[in-house]
Amino acid sequence: MHGPASPGWLLVALCAATGGYCLLRMRSRVEEQRRAAGGEALMGFAMALMAVPATVVAPPRWAWIAYVVVFGGAAIRTLRAARGSAHHLHHLVGAFAMAYMAATMATGRHHGHGGVAPLTGALLLYFAGYVLWSGGRLVPVAAVATAGVGRTVGWGDRPELARACRLAMAMAMLAMLLTL
Repeated sequence: MHGPASPGWLLVALCAATGGYCLLRMRSRVEEQRRAAGGEALMGFAMALMAVPATVVAPPRWAWIAYVVVFGGAAIRTLRAARGSAHHLHHLVGAFAMAYMAATMATGRHHGHGGVAPLTGALLLYFAGYVLWSGGRLVPVAAVATAGVGRTVGWGDRPELARACRLAMAMAMLAMLLTL
């Protein structure tokens, strides 16, 4: 993505760490949590790759096209699962935003000083709202010490950590959209 190198590397680190934590969450005993964590890990690592400063590595056009295909496919897959689930709808918007950013980078039509495209503005508003909403939900969540009789909750089953992970990725998406 375009922008200064130092914030770009911080964004890479944040997204990679979030993707790594989502891989840990895939060890959950709950199937739905494992599936969601897998999609979030993919998103985190892909965002880390996209956030590498363009001054270090300028990906070729085919790489951006590959992102469009991967995240366009993820958006279509998520669309099928999204019926009635706000969480799946958020994944749908995230996958669409990734495909949109990759398509913008592939075509070379960066908005830069010419203003913000309406779709970019709508995505910025969505992710800003999501950051505020999910941050507000994170505050009152108490850590769960046990699940069931004498069984401690593993890293993959901690709701406050999963919410923090989603919040971090939403903030990263917001930052990436700002550099578009």
